[in-house]
Amino acid sequence: MTLNETIARLRAGHLMVRDAREWDELSTELRRAYDSNDDELIEQLQPQFLQSWRTVTRYVLRDTFDEVGIAVTDPGHPWGIATLTAKGTSCEPLLCHADESGNERAEASGLQLLTFADTMTNYVGCLTRLFAEQD
Repeated sequence: MTLNETIARLRAGHLMVRDAREWDELSTELRRAYDSNDDELIEQLQPQFLQSWRTVTRYVLRDTFDEVGIAVTDPGHPWGIATLTAKGTSCEPLLCHADESGNERAEASGLQLLTFADTMTNYVGCLTRLFAEQD
């Protein structure tokens, strides 16, 4: 399977669960909860947000990643989707800007969750590095 085919399956797998607008709405709602320091809403939305991304990657896309030799393990970063590893190289697509705090409860003023499109761009960059290592 090629990089482009893998990317297409990645995108389709996530869009099977929610369309791009729904992913963005969930991100926006969580960001608003952080902005307003609404701990109750954060505790309601954050696990749903993280688990949705992680579940699609780990379970829906399992065969896709297995087929291209990419191992999927738990993320190291609190806002990571998963740790992806191929041929000794690892990367971790994130749901926020990479320079943000590694704290699970990042400061509200510093947390900038990515849109669906930006998350896909981040994810594709990660896959591109892994495929380059396989050549």
